[in-house]
Amino acid sequence: MTGANSFTVPGYGPGRPVWTRLLARDSVLRRLDWPILLAALALSFIGSLLVYSATRNRTAINHSDPYYFLVRHLMNLGIGFALMAGTVWLGHRTLRNAVPVLYGLSVLGVLLVLTPLGATINGNRNWIVLGGGFSLQPSEFVKVAIVLGMALVLAAQVDAGDREYPDGRTVLQALGLAAVPMAVVMLMPDLGSTMVMTVTVLGVLLASGAAGRWILGLLGIGVLGAVAVWQLHLLDPYQINRFAAFADPGLDPSGVGYNTDQARIAIGSGGLTGEGLFHGAQTTGQFVPEQQTDFVFTVAGEELGFVGGLLIIALMGVILWRSCRIARETTELYGTIIAAGIVAWFSFQSFENIGMSLGIMPVAGIPLPFVSYGGSSMFAVWVAIGLLQSIRVRRTRP
Repeated sequence: MTGANSFTVPGYGPGRPVWTRLLARDSVLRRLDWPILLAALALSFIGSLLVYSATRNRTAINHSDPYYFLVRHLMNLGIGFALMAGTVWLGHRTLRNAVPVLYGLSVLGVLLVLTPLGATINGNRNWIVLGGGFSLQPSEFVKVAIVLGMALVLAAQVDAGDREYPDGRTVLQALGLAAVPMAVVMLMPDLGSTMVMTVTVLGVLLASGAAGRWILGLLGIGVLGAVAVWQLHLLDPYQINRFAAFADPGLDPSGVGYNTDQARIAIGSGGLTGEGLFHGAQTTGQFVPEQQTDFVFTVAGEELGFVGGLLIIALMGVILWRSCRIARETTELYGTIIAAGIVAWFSFQSFENIGMSLGIMPVAGIPLPFVSYGGSSMFAVWVAIGLLQSIRVRRTRP
């Protein structure tokens, strides 16, 4: 019997309360991977505190509003969460039919950056300014497009039962698909995003079951390409300076080595438990540049200490661990490749971002997933979470 307060949804059966349907064994909520979702939310909320701490006193960029970046960060989080929910609702299998369109839009986006619509920020021409304090970084969406596009090509024959693993021609097609947007991103030049995409491509190929010679070949080409870029002086001066400062940490601490030197000072001063949230001397004194984006981990290191930094790493570890489990448990190669590509993307980008703050990796100008300020990055990583959740929810369905 239906009670006075038992609201029902058409199609769910007469008299069946919504909360009963939501908590049923076969409901989407029950099948979600909650450790991934909660870890991503925790990272995002920690990031909001760190972004606020890093920007509340920076009147030169916050328009004299201490909550300027915090409000926008929370707005980005809300939009990102909605994109995740939409991705789960549509499902990765439904999106499979739209991959060519999504790929085309992502390539168009990075091409527009090279037109007069593009804007140069911190030496990289990889932004489209939308106005009202908002901007778009199309290279972040290319990461999603590469994962989906390569998964579509590499898994087509295998999931159809025609082959046990992708053949050489299929691998070449997938690599060509990834090479187009990567080449455009490199022209910006955005070396950091290119590095993340390269590792993502390798992760996708490993998960696809492609022959080992392809992996070794790509690694060899990557090494030769890096040497050629260096020898032919194709890097911009600021990129060369970043590598020089990484090779020699004591190089020009007031010039090219300033960012990394101040980052290490901030993290080192935090000790075990930190100086206290909103009480970091380096952060309050605005000594670390780009602290709300590329160097947001320095805020955690200084104000939350080793414990806070370890918490961020542990939460990211939960996401990677559960993502690997999703990749292993799904019965379709398409889902396995998507999950593995996201693991490669998140793991390398997190390692590079934290590593450059600690001085063990060169400065590459990439955000810390879920934590750094930036709408494009926030949207892309939450879409990735939506893809993981979709694979998890539908892993036992035909």
